[in-house]
Amino acid sequence: MTTEPVRGTREMPSGMTPSLDTAEYVFCTTADVALANGASHNALAWFREDEGFSLVLEIAQARRFGFDCALPMRRITLTVFSSLEGIGLTAAVSDALTRHGIPCNMVAAYHHDHVFVPSDKAERAMAVLIDLQAASA
Repeated sequence: MTTEPVRGTREMPSGMTPSLDTAEYVFCTTADVALANGASHNALAWFREDEGFSLVLEIAQARRFGFDCALPMRRITLTVFSSLEGIGLTAAVSDALTRHGIPCNMVAAYHHDHVFVPSDKAERAMAVLIDLQAASA
């Protein structure tokens, strides 16, 4: 893996090599500061919004804290080290998934972008993203 972030509109999807996590996650929300603080130690990700806290938790943890688990999701990590200034990776991924009727939630972290898709569509999403990678090469 390169130590320099990739910025090119074509290079990002061609180098993304999607990887499917085996765990199931749910997006949770709460305005309860104590609950958010307790759950945040187990969160894969969290974000403070005007309405409260959004957390991404493994489904077992979400259940433990009493969150709604009606929409389990799987995480696909795009292993390309995409630049925070790069343009087009999110658009290319969401467009490809949209064409196949697969909803997605994108989370950009420092080193990689992560795509959350409904668990029952995860394998199909992987195939779509592998095809996108090949077509971008």
